[in-house]
Amino acid sequence: MKKTLYWFTQDLRLDDNLALDFAAHNSDALTFVYVINPKYRTQTNHHCKLLGDRQAAFIADSLMTLDSQLTACGHKLLVLEGEPNHLLPELVAKYQINQVICAEPVGFYERAILQQTRRALGAVPVHSFWQHTLFDQAQIQTLNSDLGSFTQFRKRVEKAPLSVVTACRFDSNKMPAPLGIDSSAGVALEQWQAQLQSNLSETRVPLDFPAGEEAAQAHLKDYFESGVARRYKETRNELDGWLNSTKMSPYLALGNLSPRQIWWATDTFERQVEANESTYWIKFELLWREYFQWLSLKLGAKLYRFQGLAQSKPLTTFMPERFVRWCEGNTPASLVNALMNQLNETGYMSNRGRQIVASYFVHELGLDWRYGAAYFQQQLLDFDVASNWGNWQYIAGVGVDPRGGRHFNIEKQAQLYDPQGVFVAKWRGKQGITTVDSVDAADWPMPAEADV
Repeated sequence: MKKTLYWFTQDLRLDDNLALDFAAHNSDALTFVYVINPKYRTQTNHHCKLLGDRQAAFIADSLMTLDSQLTACGHKLLVLEGEPNHLLPELVAKYQINQVICAEPVGFYERAILQQTRRALGAVPVHSFWQHTLFDQAQIQTLNSDLGSFTQFRKRVEKAPLSVVTACRFDSNKMPAPLGIDSSAGVALEQWQAQLQSNLSETRVPLDFPAGEEAAQAHLKDYFESGVARRYKETRNELDGWLNSTKMSPYLALGNLSPRQIWWATDTFERQVEANESTYWIKFELLWREYFQWLSLKLGAKLYRFQGLAQSKPLTTFMPERFVRWCEGNTPASLVNALMNQLNETGYMSNRGRQIVASYFVHELGLDWRYGAAYFQQQLLDFDVASNWGNWQYIAGVGVDPRGGRHFNIEKQAQLYDPQGVFVAKWRGKQGITTVDSVDAADWPMPAEADV
């Protein structure tokens, strides 16, 4: 009898889940586990948490939905708190489990955790499946690309052309029997969810995303049925507004949706309704995300290095007062303040907004880009390790941008995207200070933090 433990990570969905499909077809008994790692909730990442309150609460909500879906199939989700390389081997040994199945992670440290768990499990095999991207590893290898720039990558993909992997469908009738596991040792999911929600503001944020696969599928359907995909390219740079961008990123980050599902929904819209520059641009943005996933895999720990891919270290440092004021939306730049207030209150910021505040952080405030990236990681509802750290490298000029970084003129950005000051007024951007510093620069620590 083949007993299988399915380890959910960043693939919190049943549909289009290659690892789950393999588990369903290669198991006699199956159990589902999610591990909460308490280390992710401590401020060890440039004074920030690896997992902030908003994304943690979003994960908890998503797990509640996932548990309901599994219950409908005769299964339950066991949620454990601790380190996977300690907890999973104990569970495997206790219940004589024959194999562990999971999704293959992209991030360097996430991959390290998987390797630690593999070693701890010894002879018990761990089957991991690459399912966080549009294409598989064999397809990318055929491009013979060094990932030198996004433009190179995109042109090679479009010229090849590569075919997006067909989504696989979940069939509840093919689910193996549940493996009888005592759930009393697990985390009470409802209590964890309530605790996380209590850490957030009492008022539900105005740009709130319902969590879970079912909500993600409903949003995907509603977005394309609304017809707004026709004008995505014209509205995607707006700083606010629910329908001005696809708002798929939180669901991609947790794996409530796969990028393939969004690609095929766009493809269906193009065939059945209209194909134009905007629908092409949705796929274009998916290719940007795709590029950063493969780049993260290639770079490993270099993705987090102060110097990044540059020949020399950037001329920035860590200045505590400037960093705190940027985080709190208390700078001389009204637009930056408004954007940071929006991020802190909602966990979300538009792509254009992220570029603006990152540019201000690096080029106007002269701060070490890694602290900005870490703060985004803590605050963003849709944090994705590859996209976040790759984009921050890009802005800071230590990444793959052949032009050596991006420096935005804040006043010009305000004129272009908030000419009437509506966004700044809504998010109270004018309440910031009028000078950058309140102490002499000689009082700040000058050396940057040691490289990762």
